[in-house]
Amino acid sequence: MDVLIEDLDGSLWCVAKDKKNRIQNLEIDPYTEIIRWGSIYMAKIIRIDASQNAAFVDLGHGFEGILYLKDVRLDGKPSPKGKKIGQVLTAGQMIMVQVKTPHNPTGQDEETIEAGKLSRLSMDIALQGRYVIYTPFSDENRISKRITDKDLRKNLKAMLKDVKGLEGCILRSSAANCQTDMLTRECKILKAIWDSLLEYDGEAEPTLLMLGPNAMQRTLADLAGGRIQSISVATMDIFEETEEWCDLFAPDLMTKIEPRAAENTRTGMGLFEIHDLIGQFEGLLKPYILLRSGGSVIIEPTTAMTVIDVNSGADKNTMNANLEAAKEIARQLRIRNIGGIIMADFINMKKVDEKKIVEALEKAFVEDPCTTKCHGVTELGIFEISRQRRTPTLEEKLIMFEMDDGLVE
Repeated sequence: MDVLIEDLDGSLWCVAKDKKNRIQNLEIDPYTEIIRWGSIYMAKIIRIDASQNAAFVDLGHGFEGILYLKDVRLDGKPSPKGKKIGQVLTAGQMIMVQVKTPHNPTGQDEETIEAGKLSRLSMDIALQGRYVIYTPFSDENRISKRITDKDLRKNLKAMLKDVKGLEGCILRSSAANCQTDMLTRECKILKAIWDSLLEYDGEAEPTLLMLGPNAMQRTLADLAGGRIQSISVATMDIFEETEEWCDLFAPDLMTKIEPRAAENTRTGMGLFEIHDLIGQFEGLLKPYILLRSGGSVIIEPTTAMTVIDVNSGADKNTMNANLEAAKEIARQLRIRNIGGIIMADFINMKKVDEKKIVEALEKAFVEDPCTTKCHGVTELGIFEISRQRRTPTLEEKLIMFEMDDGLVE
């Protein structure tokens, strides 16, 4: 996998492409983004809403978030069963929170609050590394729930036994190819970061303590496991930042980072134009995707869910077309960062073949850094999928800033 990192008018773009020059991962930090996924704040409770069993929280600089009871932690532990949020938290109280689902409005008012368009927060802090997620409020080491392969889980459990003197470490699937000393090193780094955050526990006013991982950091962490062949960076500022992150979390990638400025390109999209990716970007804004078999996949977002329809083409082998569509659906969900409920209607097939499609989807979802799952097939033959995304969708991020040369109409 080749990683391309570009600064486009203040917005950070990070693309991972395969040997066939197809985009496999895309992360964007719009320049308008203020509240980022994973950011940690010392925040003040504004008021308690008993009807929602939630607290409205001041993040500072006029921005607010919402904290539900299930995300409250008291001395690191969930609130006692049967308790209401007003019994465990009070207005004016200062708490440390992390952004769970970011929302970046142009302005916040009562109408915005009532519409539920606030960033969702959690007191259950988690620090993301390359191989490890550190959860300081947990008293045990464990394996990520996303890992379902029995052999892989067995190997990772064996590795956990060698991680001495540390608790709260969650191993990601990429840790399978990592040396135990590297895991221990990363756990200690993340714990040191947490210890430094605790020094601000007495802050009297809302303030940002630490930004969540940016597009570069999310991409390199998600692609851990030796799949990265090269990292091309367009600007020296980002090049230095990439080197610093790799020196800390990915020393093996240091030799793969290279500065590669691309000036005076036709579209102004630098590295992406050189690698002929502009057409693929434009394709991500269209509702349809053409398959090699001649068929197509139509993606239509609605208020409640995303609906996907698979249409047949020249290939009369329905199963081949559906299997190709399953791989492409997984790729599109990942790149477009579509989340929530997804209903996919494949080309008509026999009941016995439905299991093969479910297996193909689950296999393709392994590449997704976000929890994605196929829950089965309805009586009408519709495949039920869910995806728990971290950041806003690609469409939402592109709306957050204007782009030139017709990429966004």
